[in-house]
Amino acid sequence: MLPGVVPFPAEFAARYRAKGYWRDRPLRDEFADAWRKFANRIALIDGARGYTYADIDCLTDNLALNLLTLGLRPGDRIVPTLPNVAEFVLLYFALQKIGGIPIAALVTHRYSEIKQFVQIAQATACAYPGRSGDFAFGPAIKRIADENACLKLRLVLGRAGPGEVSLTELIETPAELPKSRLAEITLDPTDPCIFQLSGGTTGIPKLIPRTHNDYAYNSKAAARVCEVGADSLLLLALPIAHNLPLACPGIQGFFFNGGAVVLSPTARPEHMFPLVEKHRVTHIKVVPALLIRLINSPEAQQYDTSSVRCIQSGGQRLQPEVRLKTHEVIPTAFVQENFGMSEGMLFFVRRGDPEDVRLETVGRPISPHDEVRLLDDNDKEVAVGEVGELCVRGPYTLRGYYGAPEHNKKAFTSDGFYRSGDLMRRHPSGNYVVEGRKKDLINRGGEKISAEEIENLILQHPAVQNVACIAVPDSKLGERMCACVIAQKGMSLTLDELVQFLAAKEIAKFKLPERLQLMTEFPLSSFGKVSKKALAEMVLKPMAGAP
Repeated sequence: MLPGVVPFPAEFAARYRAKGYWRDRPLRDEFADAWRKFANRIALIDGARGYTYADIDCLTDNLALNLLTLGLRPGDRIVPTLPNVAEFVLLYFALQKIGGIPIAALVTHRYSEIKQFVQIAQATACAYPGRSGDFAFGPAIKRIADENACLKLRLVLGRAGPGEVSLTELIETPAELPKSRLAEITLDPTDPCIFQLSGGTTGIPKLIPRTHNDYAYNSKAAARVCEVGADSLLLLALPIAHNLPLACPGIQGFFFNGGAVVLSPTARPEHMFPLVEKHRVTHIKVVPALLIRLINSPEAQQYDTSSVRCIQSGGQRLQPEVRLKTHEVIPTAFVQENFGMSEGMLFFVRRGDPEDVRLETVGRPISPHDEVRLLDDNDKEVAVGEVGELCVRGPYTLRGYYGAPEHNKKAFTSDGFYRSGDLMRRHPSGNYVVEGRKKDLINRGGEKISAEEIENLILQHPAVQNVACIAVPDSKLGERMCACVIAQKGMSLTLDELVQFLAAKEIAKFKLPERLQLMTEFPLSSFGKVSKKALAEMVLKPMAGAP
């Protein structure tokens, strides 16, 4: 097993194997069955490009062999910051064939985040587009490589510059190594197949090791709950590396069942609805902010959406009003709310749940061996119907963050339950209702932002004496970040100045504060800490009274 990965206890591993949840097969072998069984079916559509299952198998064999030629080996970590393009899918499955471990970075990440991922994982390669909007990846990745000797390979989408290797050419150029080299590679199904990223509260990201065993089961179990079959076609506009689009059931779940995936380059309605009509899309993954944009767009009335059977919503709580309006706009669609975490545990509403349960809850776990406890501040289980912190363990929920033993002591109970930081109560139906969270996170349209990370950066501004970042409600994104700042004596600060300062830190744009509140003092708790609950009330009170 890869050093730094916390294994499942032997007794639990044996239980999951006995139940058939774990098949002790690496993803490479799990998907080999799909490539053969559905060989002539269309698996992936990216614009004018279409790929059958056999195409993906052949192309990923070739790419895997070329990656071996470049020196990648089983266990190497790779950071792909790619948009929603077919090359991400091909790279992902090629890495599975050689035992490379991708880190689920986003194309919105910048120098600061990518550098942290490389350092923590000691990554040997990065894959990236030449540009994303106004940002050129090449110079940033070169800086990271210059600063980190572990980073040997820079794989660019398209034409390569000095020191880079073209990922496009690696896919297209026939490999010199024989295919038999792939069969010689032995993979441990208890090792990570991917590192997902934690939405944790600290400024240092945490890597979530998802093993071959648990990630395959994760996708298969989710696919059953989402009624995915060979006639299912998924439209993906959410960032492809996120856990939900990739594996819940996502690309993995659809490929396991012979379905197809259509990639959308953007999440704009004018791009998505034509794809729904053209390809007869059956499933769409959204976050609430995206769903609100879709159902309120004129395109919703201009295109045929009658093929849509399921709209899967995750990332944050979906308001009942949005669900009801969705049914009016796309009456064929079952809006299936889910609550999940990259750490593992998934809750889904079921189609057969009563209407009031579908409107009020985020569902229930997908596995019979998912264990849920709602705990109070003393780690005692709360009574049914009362609110407690969601703590979970099960066959696809991690037992520890990668290489973070001190953090793991706080993040898990003594008997291995993961402390999610989310507050829930159990509904009389047996489903669960989200009531808030304990963790200090801002949930901006499904992207989790660590308040501490941004606070630490803001404190470096010469005009700032103290800062506390809080979430303020937003009708479109759910929450936006407000930076509450106590300025240094005799100094002032504007939002534009603060954003400009933070942008120079080279962080993802979605992490930038969208409101600034200047204050003279912060409310404190009885322990002398800033009371963010009281602070939010102070900030929101004038907003509530505004005309």
